[in-house]
Order: sequence, then structure tokens, then C-alpha cells
Amino acid sequence: MISIALFQPDIPQNTAATIRLCACLNSTLEIIEPCGFQFDEKRLKNIYMDYYKKCKIIRHQSFEDFIKSKKNKRIILLTTKAKKIYHNFNFKKDDTILFGRESAGVPDFVHETVEERLKIPISKNTRSLNIVTSISIVLSEALRQNNYSNI
Repeated sequence: MISIALFQPDIPQNTAATIRLCACLNSTLEIIEPCGFQFDEKRLKNIYMDYYKKCKIIRHQSFEDFIKSKKNKRIILLTTKAKKIYHNFNFKKDDTILFGRESAGVPDFVHETVEERLKIPISKNTRSLNIVTSISIVLSEALRQNNYSNI
């Protein structure tokens, strides 16, 4: 199953919307802490509604813990700094697609650790898409490539 990972997310509304998205698309969500907000059900509940219980969520205390859990699995970072475009990439069923902090992306050591870096092409006079929009675009393509219809 393709997983989505969030590196130290800092906007609770985006994390809650990602929980809902992963529940609807049957994908695991991995949270790499520390978060930039108090991660608790009460704070996020208005956005994810009842989807929290329908989403498999794995919390990692650090990036190192996350990496240890990914033995023999690819980690693909979505970043505006990549050269490869997501729809030209061949996703595998056990890939983990990693997204950085909304405010700052990921530090250099994360770029150096991951196997692949991809981007979503956007207009030159813009900076980036909302993270949940980016996750939706890339996760949909990864699921399409892997003939995922078990929803």
C-alpha cells in the first residue's frame, strides 16, 4: 500500500484534511514529529470528522525513527527543488511519498537521505500548491499507476 508521510507538519487544518484524504483513498498516513502544533484528536476533529478512526496513522518520534521503519522501501520526496516530474515517474505499491513542512519544506539532510525527488510542475510566477492539493495530485497518480481500485 502506498503511504503518505508528513515531515513535521505545522498547519493542523492541512494535517486533518490529509487524514480525511488518506482515509478516503485507503492510504496509510505517517506523521514525522515533532509537529508544529499539539497533535490531538480534539484539535483536529472539526476537519477530519469521523475519518480519524478510518485512517491508519503511524506516528514517528523523529526522522531517524521513520527511516528505520522503511527498510528496503523507497521514500519519494515531493519538492519544488526537484528536476523530475511526478507523472513521468513509476510508482511502486509499497512506496512512501514524503511531503515537507508547509512553512519550510524539509532540511538538506532529508533531501540527501531520500532515494527520489519529484515535483509537480506549476506556473513560474507561483511558489507552491497547498500541501493537501499536492498530496491529492500525486497520490492519485501513484494509485492509478498501480491499478488501485480497492476503494
